[in-house]
Amino acid sequence: MGKKNTSEQKSDSIENANGEDIVEISSDSASLNNEDETVESEKVEEPEKVEEPEKDPIEILQDDLKKKDDEIAELKHEFLLNKAETENFKKRLRKEKEDFNQYANEKLLRELILIHENFERAISTDNPTVESLKEGVEMIHKQFQSFLEKEKVESIEALGKKFDPALHEVLCQVESEEHEENTITEEFSKGYQLNGRILRPSKVVIAKAPTKKTPETSDKEESKVSEEESSKVPPPSSD
Repeated sequence: MGKKNTSEQKSDSIENANGEDIVEISSDSASLNNEDETVESEKVEEPEKVEEPEKDPIEILQDDLKKKDDEIAELKHEFLLNKAETENFKKRLRKEKEDFNQYANEKLLRELILIHENFERAISTDNPTVESLKEGVEMIHKQFQSFLEKEKVESIEALGKKFDPALHEVLCQVESEEHEENTITEEFSKGYQLNGRILRPSKVVIAKAPTKKTPETSDKEESKVSEEESSKVPPPSSD
Protein backbone atom coordinates (compact mmCIF):
# COMPACT_ATOMS: atom_id res chain seq x y z
CA MET A 1 0.00 0.00 0.00
CA GLY A 2 2.75 2.44 0.84
CA LYS A 3 4.42 1.95 -2.55
CA LYS A 4 1.18 2.47 -4.45
CA ASN A 5 0.43 5.72 -2.69
CA THR A 6 3.96 6.86 -3.36
CA SER A 7 3.65 6.19 -7.08
CA GLU A 8 0.29 8.03 -7.31
CA GLN A 9 1.73 11.04 -5.61
CA LYS A 10 4.63 11.07 -8.11
CA SER A 11 2.19 11.03 -10.97
CA ASP A 12 0.16 13.86 -9.52
CA SER A 13 2.98 16.26 -8.86
CA ILE A 14 6.72 16.86 -8.90
CA GLU A 15 8.03 18.30 -5.72
CA ASN A 16 11.08 20.48 -5.41
CA ALA A 17 13.57 20.31 -2.62
CA ASN A 18 11.28 22.30 -0.36
CA GLY A 19 8.34 19.91 -1.00
CA GLU A 20 6.28 22.40 -3.18
CA ASP A 21 4.36 21.35 -6.35
CA ILE A 22 5.88 22.68 -9.57
CA VAL A 23 3.35 21.42 -12.20
CA GLU A 24 0.14 19.53 -11.75
CA ILE A 25 0.29 17.18 -14.71
CA SER A 26 -2.83 15.16 -14.22
CA SER A 27 -5.26 18.13 -13.88
CA ASP A 28 -3.81 20.08 -16.86
CA SER A 29 -3.96 17.12 -19.19
CA ALA A 30 -7.55 16.42 -18.23
CA SER A 31 -8.60 19.98 -18.97
CA LEU A 32 -6.91 19.89 -22.40
CA ASN A 33 -8.71 16.68 -23.26
CA ASN A 34 -12.04 18.23 -22.31
CA GLU A 35 -11.37 21.28 -24.51
CA ASP A 36 -10.56 19.06 -27.51
CA GLU A 37 -13.77 17.11 -27.06
CA THR A 38 -15.79 20.37 -26.88
CA VAL A 39 -14.23 21.73 -30.08
CA GLU A 40 -14.89 18.49 -31.91
CA SER A 41 -18.52 18.45 -30.76
CA GLU A 42 -19.02 22.06 -31.91
CA LYS A 43 -17.79 21.33 -35.39
CA VAL A 44 -20.76 21.07 -37.82
CA GLU A 45 -20.37 19.22 -40.97
CA GLU A 46 -21.25 21.46 -43.93
CA PRO A 47 -23.88 19.94 -46.24
CA GLU A 48 -22.66 19.06 -49.65
CA LYS A 49 -23.92 21.32 -52.44
CA VAL A 50 -26.18 19.53 -54.84
CA GLU A 51 -25.69 20.80 -58.34
CA GLU A 52 -28.93 21.39 -60.19
CA PRO A 53 -29.14 19.77 -63.57
CA GLU A 54 -28.77 22.19 -66.48
CA LYS A 55 -31.99 23.06 -68.28
CA ASP A 56 -32.50 22.19 -71.85
CA PRO A 57 -31.96 25.31 -74.08
CA ILE A 58 -35.26 24.61 -75.79
CA GLU A 59 -37.07 24.70 -72.45
CA ILE A 60 -35.38 28.01 -71.61
CA LEU A 61 -36.51 29.49 -74.93
CA GLN A 62 -40.02 28.22 -74.40
CA ASP A 63 -40.17 29.84 -70.95
CA ASP A 64 -38.94 33.15 -72.36
CA LEU A 65 -41.45 32.92 -75.19
CA LYS A 66 -44.29 32.31 -72.74
CA LYS A 67 -43.28 35.39 -70.72
CA LYS A 68 -43.24 37.52 -73.86
CA ASP A 69 -46.66 36.18 -74.90
CA ASP A 70 -48.06 37.12 -71.50
CA GLU A 71 -46.59 40.64 -71.77
CA ILE A 72 -48.03 41.07 -75.27
CA ALA A 73 -51.46 39.93 -74.10
CA GLU A 74 -51.37 42.42 -71.24
CA LEU A 75 -50.31 45.28 -73.52
CA LYS A 76 -53.03 44.38 -76.02
CA HIS A 77 -55.62 44.48 -73.25
CA GLU A 78 -54.42 47.94 -72.15
CA PHE A 79 -54.46 49.15 -75.76
CA LEU A 80 -58.06 48.04 -76.27
CA LEU A 81 -59.11 49.77 -73.05
CA ASN A 82 -57.42 53.02 -74.09
CA LYS A 83 -58.95 52.80 -77.55
CA ALA A 84 -62.44 52.36 -76.09
CA GLU A 85 -61.93 55.34 -73.77
CA THR A 86 -60.73 57.47 -76.69
CA GLU A 87 -63.77 56.57 -78.80
CA ASN A 88 -66.12 57.40 -75.93
CA PHE A 89 -64.33 60.72 -75.41
CA LYS A 90 -64.71 61.60 -79.12
CA LYS A 91 -68.43 60.76 -79.05
CA ARG A 92 -68.92 62.91 -75.97
CA LEU A 93 -67.11 65.86 -77.57
CA ARG A 94 -69.15 65.49 -80.76
CA LYS A 95 -72.39 65.50 -78.78
CA GLU A 96 -71.33 68.56 -76.75
CA LYS A 97 -70.39 70.39 -79.96
CA GLU A 98 -73.77 69.63 -81.54
CA ASP A 99 -75.58 70.82 -78.42
CA PHE A 100 -73.47 73.98 -78.35
CA ASN A 101 -74.23 74.77 -82.00
CA GLN A 102 -77.96 74.24 -81.44
CA TYR A 103 -78.30 76.22 -78.23
CA ALA A 104 -75.37 78.69 -78.30
CA ASN A 105 -77.66 81.59 -79.31
CA GLU A 106 -80.37 80.76 -76.77
CA LYS A 107 -79.62 83.79 -74.58
CA LEU A 108 -79.47 86.18 -77.55
CA LEU A 109 -82.75 84.91 -78.93
CA ARG A 110 -84.53 85.52 -75.62
CA GLU A 111 -83.51 89.19 -75.79
CA LEU A 112 -84.52 89.48 -79.45
CA ILE A 113 -87.91 87.96 -78.72
CA LEU A 114 -88.62 90.79 -76.28
CA ILE A 115 -87.73 93.37 -78.93
CA HIS A 116 -89.88 91.54 -81.47
CA GLU A 117 -92.85 91.61 -79.08
CA ASN A 118 -92.47 95.37 -78.68
CA PHE A 119 -92.57 95.76 -82.47
CA GLU A 120 -95.77 93.71 -82.59
CA ARG A 121 -97.37 95.87 -79.89
CA ALA A 122 -96.47 99.04 -81.82
CA ILE A 123 -97.94 97.66 -85.05
CA SER A 124 -101.11 96.29 -83.44
CA THR A 125 -102.04 99.64 -81.83
CA ASP A 126 -105.46 100.87 -82.95
CA ASN A 127 -105.46 104.17 -84.82
CA PRO A 128 -101.76 104.94 -84.28
CA THR A 129 -100.59 108.46 -84.84
CA VAL A 130 -97.27 109.48 -86.30
CA GLU A 131 -96.18 110.73 -82.90
CA SER A 132 -97.09 107.49 -81.10
CA LEU A 133 -95.33 105.41 -83.75
CA LYS A 134 -92.25 107.58 -83.43
CA GLU A 135 -92.22 107.18 -79.65
CA GLY A 136 -92.64 103.41 -79.97
CA VAL A 137 -89.80 103.14 -82.47
CA GLU A 138 -87.55 105.25 -80.27
CA MET A 139 -88.27 103.00 -77.29
CA ILE A 140 -87.50 99.88 -79.31
CA HIS A 141 -84.30 101.50 -80.62
CA LYS A 142 -83.15 102.21 -77.05
CA GLN A 143 -83.98 98.66 -76.04
CA PHE A 144 -82.00 97.27 -78.97
CA GLN A 145 -79.09 99.62 -78.22
CA SER A 146 -78.92 98.41 -74.61
CA PHE A 147 -79.04 94.84 -75.90
CA LEU A 148 -75.99 95.47 -78.10
CA GLU A 149 -74.10 97.13 -75.27
CA LYS A 150 -74.87 94.21 -72.96
CA GLU A 151 -73.44 91.82 -75.56
CA LYS A 152 -70.26 93.98 -75.90
CA VAL A 153 -71.13 95.05 -79.44
CA GLU A 154 -69.78 98.52 -80.23
CA SER A 155 -70.12 100.73 -83.29
CA ILE A 156 -66.99 101.80 -85.16
CA GLU A 157 -66.34 105.54 -85.39
CA ALA A 158 -65.73 106.61 -88.96
CA LEU A 159 -66.65 110.22 -89.83
CA GLY A 160 -63.63 112.53 -89.72
CA LYS A 161 -61.27 109.62 -88.98
CA LYS A 162 -58.36 108.44 -91.06
CA PHE A 163 -59.14 105.49 -93.27
CA ASP A 164 -58.15 102.16 -91.65
CA PRO A 165 -58.45 99.09 -93.90
CA ALA A 166 -58.95 96.90 -90.83
CA LEU A 167 -62.05 98.90 -89.81
CA HIS A 168 -63.40 100.55 -92.94
CA GLU A 169 -64.41 99.57 -96.46
CA VAL A 170 -64.01 102.23 -99.16
CA LEU A 171 -66.87 102.63 -101.61
CA CYS A 172 -65.43 105.58 -103.49
CA GLN A 173 -63.04 108.53 -103.34
CA VAL A 174 -63.99 112.17 -103.70
CA GLU A 175 -61.66 115.08 -104.38
CA SER A 176 -61.72 117.56 -101.53
CA GLU A 177 -59.76 120.63 -100.57
CA GLU A 178 -61.34 120.80 -97.14
CA HIS A 179 -60.13 117.39 -95.92
CA GLU A 180 -56.77 115.68 -95.83
CA GLU A 181 -56.21 112.74 -98.10
CA ASN A 182 -57.69 109.41 -96.87
CA THR A 183 -59.99 111.21 -94.42
CA ILE A 184 -63.50 109.72 -94.19
CA THR A 185 -66.00 112.31 -95.38
CA GLU A 186 -69.16 110.21 -95.52
CA GLU A 187 -70.48 106.99 -93.97
CA PHE A 188 -72.98 104.85 -95.87
CA SER A 189 -73.39 102.16 -93.18
CA LYS A 190 -71.99 101.78 -89.69
CA GLY A 191 -69.50 99.11 -88.75
CA TYR A 192 -69.59 97.05 -85.57
CA GLN A 193 -67.10 95.08 -83.52
CA LEU A 194 -67.48 92.47 -80.78
CA ASN A 195 -64.81 92.60 -78.06
CA GLY A 196 -62.39 94.13 -80.55
CA ARG A 197 -63.23 91.66 -83.30
CA ILE A 198 -64.78 93.10 -86.46
CA LEU A 199 -68.35 91.98 -87.10
CA ARG A 200 -68.84 94.30 -90.06
CA PRO A 201 -66.61 97.09 -91.42
CA SER A 202 -67.92 100.60 -91.97
CA LYS A 203 -68.72 101.45 -95.60
CA VAL A 204 -67.32 104.90 -96.24
CA VAL A 205 -66.29 107.57 -98.72
CA ILE A 206 -62.80 109.05 -98.36
CA ALA A 207 -61.22 112.25 -99.59
CA LYS A 208 -58.39 112.49 -102.04
CA ALA A 209 -56.24 115.41 -103.07
CA PRO A 210 -57.61 117.42 -106.01
CA THR A 211 -55.75 117.09 -109.29
CA LYS A 212 -53.45 120.01 -110.08
CA LYS A 213 -54.29 121.92 -113.27
CA THR A 214 -51.52 122.53 -115.77
CA PRO A 215 -51.51 125.56 -118.14
CA GLU A 216 -52.40 123.36 -121.10
CA THR A 217 -55.39 121.83 -119.38
CA SER A 218 -56.57 125.25 -118.20
CA ASP A 219 -56.38 126.65 -121.79
CA LYS A 220 -58.30 123.64 -123.10
CA GLU A 221 -60.96 124.07 -120.48
CA GLU A 222 -61.31 127.80 -121.23
CA SER A 223 -61.63 127.15 -124.98
CA LYS A 224 -64.17 124.46 -124.28
CA VAL A 225 -66.20 126.82 -122.10
CA SER A 226 -66.09 129.56 -124.76
CA GLU A 227 -67.27 127.11 -127.42
CA GLU A 228 -70.16 126.05 -125.24
CA GLU A 229 -71.14 129.66 -124.63
CA SER A 230 -70.94 130.54 -128.33
CA SER A 231 -73.12 127.60 -129.20
CA LYS A 232 -75.74 128.86 -126.79
CA VAL A 233 -75.86 132.31 -128.51
CA PRO A 234 -78.90 132.36 -130.88
CA PRO A 235 -78.14 133.08 -134.57
CA PRO A 236 -79.03 136.60 -135.90
CA SER A 237 -82.51 137.00 -137.38
CA SER A 238 -82.92 137.38 -141.14
CA ASP A 239 -84.85 140.62 -140.63
